[in-house]
Amino acid sequence: MPAGIMQSGNPIDAVSRLPVAAVFDELKRALALTPSALLVAPPGAGKTTAVPLALLDEAWLSGRRMLLLAPRRLAARAAAHRMAALMNETVGRTVGYRVRMESRVGPETRIEVITEGVLTRMLQHDPSLAGVGLVVFDEFHERSLDADLGLALCRDIQGVLNEDLRLLVMSATLDPAPVAALLGGAPLIRCGGRTFPVETRYVGRPPAHPVERAVAGVIRQSIAADEGNLLVFLPGAPEIRRVARFLDDADLPRGWIVAPLYGNLPRNRQDAAISPPPAGQHKIVLATSIAETSLTIQGIRVVVDSGQQRAPR
Repeated sequence: MPAGIMQSGNPIDAVSRLPVAAVFDELKRALALTPSALLVAPPGAGKTTAVPLALLDEAWLSGRRMLLLAPRRLAARAAAHRMAALMNETVGRTVGYRVRMESRVGPETRIEVITEGVLTRMLQHDPSLAGVGLVVFDEFHERSLDADLGLALCRDIQGVLNEDLRLLVMSATLDPAPVAALLGGAPLIRCGGRTFPVETRYVGRPPAHPVERAVAGVIRQSIAADEGNLLVFLPGAPEIRRVARFLDDADLPRGWIVAPLYGNLPRNRQDAAISPPPAGQHKIVLATSIAETSLTIQGIRVVVDSGQQRAPR
């Protein structure tokens, strides 16, 4: 069992079963010998929650803090809660998080899950990142100005203002060669994943038929076939609200919960959307692209994609 994922002498079996556990030893050797490393692993391999716990007790970290960058506030909170649960602790002890307008850290916190903008502000306040031994850039393939700036600044202070700072870039789909060159020829570690049989169905709709009504119809068909919990991707909050109204008007069977999930939703409703449904109930999560990466929603059996996404141009 890798160091750093033990609590009260009991191993956390959930971590050891994840695909990423197969490369823990290689990753530890790489960071013990070099200041930077890259980890490429497919979605669901366990990068976000298992890797920080596995590295927590490494000698080169020597009691200092670890910063884990998440691309979104929802993902940061979810990752912190998951790691804390694996350690049988509450958030704010060994694992905490900092996002805009909210902080759950304490004097014992060793792993801080933060958003990319928070890292920029931390570097402005303390350019040396004193007390930080590792910065992990998770889901780096999403690319953002804050993430690129944070990596450049951390690379700049590495070995100068913070002599022992280590950097780890993690991604599912990143072309690793340019980043490895930026990090001075950092070693690349690849991890396999797990695959499951997936059936893909294409459902057409008449041109004059609103996409929200078509999506609601597909959801009703899946419920009638008793296929399980659903995750539904829609372009934005207005479309989510319209689909929710269609489902309300459809008089769904008893025990089905409709859970919206988008960025401006209050935190308690976001957390409710990603939590497992109560015993005996089923869930329909209506989400924007916020649920595409860095987030695991347990118990989903069916994914419905509207085929539309709202994006800036």
